[in-house]
Amino acid sequence: MELAVINHKGEDTGRKVTLSEEIFGIEPNDHAIYLDVKQYLANQRQGTHKSKERNEIAGSTKKIKKQKGTGTARAGSIKSPLFRGGGRVFGPKPRNYSFKLNKKVKQLARKSALAYKVKDESIMVLENLSFDSPKTKNYLNVLTGLSLADKKTLVVLPEANKNVYLSSRNLPKSQVVTVNDVNTYQVLHADKLVLCEGSVSLLETILAK
Repeated sequence: MELAVINHKGEDTGRKVTLSEEIFGIEPNDHAIYLDVKQYLANQRQGTHKSKERNEIAGSTKKIKKQKGTGTARAGSIKSPLFRGGGRVFGPKPRNYSFKLNKKVKQLARKSALAYKVKDESIMVLENLSFDSPKTKNYLNVLTGLSLADKKTLVVLPEANKNVYLSSRNLPKSQVVTVNDVNTYQVLHADKLVLCEGSVSLLETILAK
């Protein structure tokens, strides 16, 4: 499949980039995507939730009323989960939500996500992006030239570029990542995937391993 390379104003440069069928043309595997997105979201969780159980509550250990003769249910501790201010039964404890996922499954998931973007015609190839200084206005002008100013975009750079990253950081609907950091969730979350011209071959090399 061939895609035209466009410049920062959205005009065709006359150059074309061929996308590998082994990467962008596979039959998407929905279950691999599900597992990879699940792992990504699990890794975002801090897991610092905690509530106190009855043995951790500060309070009297005295029996609060006599066992029999009150006409109500028996009760031995003010720290019982039945009472306000008592401990919680089976409450949350700090834990690590991350889990292992095989490398080949993650590779398949990313290729599947890219294949979906190709099917939806949601990929464009942009000539390499670079700014002399970090300015949000410059980055926004590029998005406006591509008619993407009001859409969720993921821009993939061939290598880290601090000026481009800082220029995009103030725009909530736009993300900038390098080829090495592309993940399934971000690809699917974006309305439009913008690949810089130099990142296409690098992306294919990484996903072909």
